[in-house]
Amino acid sequence: MNPAIPWDLGLILAVLGIVVPWRGAVRVRRLLSRPQFGTADRLSLYGTTIAFQWILAFVVLWRSLSHSIGFSALGLTVSNPVRTTWITLILTGVLCAGQLASLRRILRLSSEERGSLFHITEKIMPRTLVEIFVFVALACTAGLSEEFLYRGFLFAMFSRMLENSPLSVAIAALLSSIWFAVAHLYQGRRGVITTFVVGMIFMLARISTASLIPSIVAHAGVDLIAGLYISISYRTVRKDV
Repeated sequence: MNPAIPWDLGLILAVLGIVVPWRGAVRVRRLLSRPQFGTADRLSLYGTTIAFQWILAFVVLWRSLSHSIGFSALGLTVSNPVRTTWITLILTGVLCAGQLASLRRILRLSSEERGSLFHITEKIMPRTLVEIFVFVALACTAGLSEEFLYRGFLFAMFSRMLENSPLSVAIAALLSSIWFAVAHLYQGRRGVITTFVVGMIFMLARISTASLIPSIVAHAGVDLIAGLYISISYRTVRKDV
């Protein structure tokens, strides 16, 4: 292991491993404490999240490049367009189909059976056309920024730290997926496990293509399916009432 980690990159590791999970937990507690959650609340949540993720991604890219962690190491290039395209299409199709099937199953359950995590998700999903528009920007931002942070920066950092280990790639993939799962602690044990598994799937796509494009597109697609499907279901129910 290479112990010489620049202080600023070490600080970023700590922010992603401590501050981001803490921030998520605090925001969820505040969300749950509100009896009503309207359009202004959702737009504020979307807007602040978009701003936070873009600022964090920009700072991480800036500091990475300053320490000679280039675009290729961060997964921001495409070395094999054909392979990348096919893996992107397959990964996105499979995960979006799985997300859709899961949502359809959950929505058939009673309110009590759906669980607290789904109630949180349902509460923050868009309702109006304006909310949907901003949510699309949020989903695309999350797909790009989170994949860059966890499958790009963290994987590159752990790979560099473990460069003398014969299992550096596997360990780096495992650690970056753990960091990704910890960032979703607010989702509870089941959510953390699911996020870890999905993170490892994204890591396989990133390693096999040396690019973040498959995971970025799939990540954004899964988030869009969740938001738009729940929104359509909500609007349908309101019309039937």
